[in-house]
Amino acid sequence: MTRLLYAMSCFTSRKMLFLMLFIFPSVLPLYLSADRNDRPVIGVLAQEVYAPKPNQTAYIAASYVKFLEAAGARVVPVMINQTLEEYKSLFNSINGILYPGGGVSIISSGYERAAKIFYELAIEANKKGDYFPVWGTCLGFEQLTYLTSGKLSLSHTNTSGVALPLNFTEDVKGSRMFKGFPAELMAALASEPLTENSHQWSLATLTYNTNEELKNFYKVLSKNTDGNTEFVSTFEAYDYPIYGTQWHPEKNAFEWTRPYIPHSPSAVKTTFYMAEFFVSEARRSFHRFKSVEEENKALIYNYNPVYTGAKSAFEQIYLF
Repeated sequence: MTRLLYAMSCFTSRKMLFLMLFIFPSVLPLYLSADRNDRPVIGVLAQEVYAPKPNQTAYIAASYVKFLEAAGARVVPVMINQTLEEYKSLFNSINGILYPGGGVSIISSGYERAAKIFYELAIEANKKGDYFPVWGTCLGFEQLTYLTSGKLSLSHTNTSGVALPLNFTEDVKGSRMFKGFPAELMAALASEPLTENSHQWSLATLTYNTNEELKNFYKVLSKNTDGNTEFVSTFEAYDYPIYGTQWHPEKNAFEWTRPYIPHSPSAVKTTFYMAEFFVSEARRSFHRFKSVEEENKALIYNYNPVYTGAKSAFEQIYLF
């Protein structure tokens, strides 16, 4: 008798679920994703190739794609030299954007122009309560300082190819970025050289302290020094989901061509905790493509990465 009642109960539940999906097809998905987007799509900004060839004028290092995919996001390449309307349409379709490291101009380049457009759209959207996160790594970090202050605020440092521990500030305790990090990983980040630096330009602490635009916009979470100049190595905006690291969290797990890239268990955990944080921010955005077909056409899966590890700092890159 008990089995019969259980079977009837299961049948009734399945029948009710079927009726809900048939009569109210949109109710269940909306209920399950009312406060979280479990299919986030994040844009990664491309940049100019140093020596362009036909059909190879821009690139994205594959490590940035893997970085985001490892935390549950899909990636769309954000091409340079598109129209404003194309960028606006893409902005309304994706759930965040990452400005990667590289070697192009942060004042005048296709990378800079696209970064500026998405930065301004993100500021406008977030002011209206439309959550849209922005992340800058290395060159992307430097680009954010320029977009926020409207001027070059960088100093030359001897930080090209070195792993460093993070000198955390007091503000890290209340930060969004490091809130979910385990205590033991925070201790390792503060005491071990887990963050790989590949930059010649940095935001000096002195510059930050005397620049009102930067000081009022960004909260400094960590600093570093090259022995002569102390510089900001991690920040997050006070009022917007905008984040930057002068160091490379993606390299620890996905790049192997340089001996100074750390690959210890704590270094690799750093990669994934940073990725998980930014993807969790993107889950708070509910932008979406107009159709599945349009989304599928935009995804990075339509392109094949090329192995470049034998001659480049990147194991693989996507060429466009």
